[in-house]
Amino acid sequence: MALKEICKCFQSLYLVLLRRLIKISRRSSTSGGHAKLMNKLYHSSSLEKKVSSETLLVDVEGVLLRSSSIFPYFMLVALEAGGFIRGFVLLVLYPLLCFLSQEVGLKVMVMVSFCGLREKGFRVGRTVLVKYFMEDVGVEGYEVLKKKGWKKRVCVSLMPTLMVEGFLKECLEVEVVVGRELKVFGGFFTGFMEEDDGGFVKRIQREVEMGDNGVLGFATFSNALLHGFFYHCMEVCLVSKREKKNWHPLPRENTTKPIIFHDGRIAFRPTPATTLAMYLWLPFGILLAIFRAIVYLLLPYKIALPIGVFTGMTSRDIASTSITARQFSKNQLYVCNHRTLLDPVYISAGLNRKVTAVTYSLSRISEMLSPIKTVRLTRNRDEDRRRMSKLLSQGDLVVCPEGTTCREPFLLRFSPLFAELTEEVVPVAMSTNVSMFYGTTASGFKCFDSLFFLMNPWPEYQIEYLEKVPTDWAGNKSYNSIEVANHIQREMGKALGFTCTTLTRRSKYLMLADNEGKVKKN
Repeated sequence: MALKEICKCFQSLYLVLLRRLIKISRRSSTSGGHAKLMNKLYHSSSLEKKVSSETLLVDVEGVLLRSSSIFPYFMLVALEAGGFIRGFVLLVLYPLLCFLSQEVGLKVMVMVSFCGLREKGFRVGRTVLVKYFMEDVGVEGYEVLKKKGWKKRVCVSLMPTLMVEGFLKECLEVEVVVGRELKVFGGFFTGFMEEDDGGFVKRIQREVEMGDNGVLGFATFSNALLHGFFYHCMEVCLVSKREKKNWHPLPRENTTKPIIFHDGRIAFRPTPATTLAMYLWLPFGILLAIFRAIVYLLLPYKIALPIGVFTGMTSRDIASTSITARQFSKNQLYVCNHRTLLDPVYISAGLNRKVTAVTYSLSRISEMLSPIKTVRLTRNRDEDRRRMSKLLSQGDLVVCPEGTTCREPFLLRFSPLFAELTEEVVPVAMSTNVSMFYGTTASGFKCFDSLFFLMNPWPEYQIEYLEKVPTDWAGNKSYNSIEVANHIQREMGKALGFTCTTLTRRSKYLMLADNEGKVKKN
C-alpha cells in the first residue's frame, strides 16, 4: 500500500510539472485531440489569420499513420533491399523486439535492416515504402495536415529520414521532415543511427519558427514526450490510442497525388504474422512455380489449362458481344495493356493457338523459357515497323503499346506504331491480381519475374477481348495513328475502369531505377 501511495504522489507531481511546461488548454491523452483540433480550425472567428501564422508540428507514427507498429516498414527494407535471408533474421528477432523498449527495439531493427546496404543504390524509401505508407494514412490525420494556410508543416518521425522523406514530401507535400540520420562508412550503411545527445530535439527546434501564436503540435501522448513536442509547442493536441483505433483509411481517390509507379516484390503488408506465412509458403511456392512453368511449356493448352486451375491458377476470358475469342481471323494483330510478361501467353492460351509477341527488354532466360515465340524490337521506328509487318504476315501478333508494365489501375501512353501495320486491330484488356508476390520489377532481376508471379498461391488473370477497331475509325483515309492509339487507350480504360495517363516507359524507369529503361545491346 505504501508503494502505491508513493507512485501516486510521483504521478501527481509529474502532471503538475507537465502542465507548467505548456498550455495544455484542458486537453489530455483521452481528450480527443483530432476532434478538438479540427473544431479549432473550422470554427475559429479569425481562421485564415490564425492558421497562416502557425506552424504545424506532426507526429508521423503517432497521428498520421493508423498502425501503431513500424515493424512492417523495416521488414520491407530488409526484404526488398537486403533479401529474404535478412528478412528472416528480422522475423526471428521479432519476439525479442516485443520485450525491448521503443528506442532499443528501433535500433535493433535499423541494424538488421540497413547494415551493409549501399547508400548510393538505396531507393526503397521512394519506390517501395511510399505505397505502404499511403495505405496506412488515416483520414483524420490527413485532414489536419492538408488544411490550407499553415505557415509551415513539419513532420517528425523516429524512423530514419530516408525511409519517410519520399512519402511525406512527394505524396503529402510536406515542407520539412525531421527523422533519424544513419551513419555511413565507405559508402555503406553501418546500421547505427547518429547519437541523439539532444540533437534530434535541436533539429526540431531549428525547423519550427516561433511566431505570435507559436507552434501547434499534433501527437499521441507517449510520442509527444519522446519527440520533445512539449518543448516547442505553445499548444499540443493529443490523441489517445482508443481514439486512433477508430480512424479510417484514406481512400485512394482522396489523395492529391496518386501512386502510379512503385517497385518491389512483396505484394502484402509484411506484419509478423503475414511474413511468417510467406516464409512457410516459400519452399512450396518455388516448387509449385516450377511445376506450373513446366506444364505450360511442355503440354498443349487444352491439357495445361485444367492442370493450372487445379494448382490454383485462375483466368477468365470475356469475349465481345458479337464474336467469341476463337472466331478471330488468322494473322490478327492483338493490342493489349501490359500487366506482366505473361500477357501474350494468356492471350495465346485463350485463343488456343500460338501467337508471336514483340518485346523491348525481355531477359535471355525469359526468352528461352517462353512457350510462345518472342521477338525483340530495336526502338528504331522504321526497323520495328518492318519487323512487325513481317511477323504479322506469318501469323497472329501481340503488341503491348505501353512499352512497360504498370501495377496500378492506370494506363500509360500507347505508342501509335501498331496502328500503321494493319487495317484493324483487336484490343485486349488485361487485369491481374496477386496476393503475395509481384511478377514485375524495374530495378530487380527481371529473369525471375514470371517465376514470382507463378509463386503466388492464387494468381488471377482476366482477359477481355473488345470489339475490333479499324485503324481508320474516324473515317479519314489519311488517318492519324496517334488518334487511333489514344482512342484504343480510352476504350480499354473504360472496359477496365482504369485511368488513362500520358506517362511513358521513360517516366517509370526514371522514377524507379534512375535510368531511361533503354535496352542494352548484347
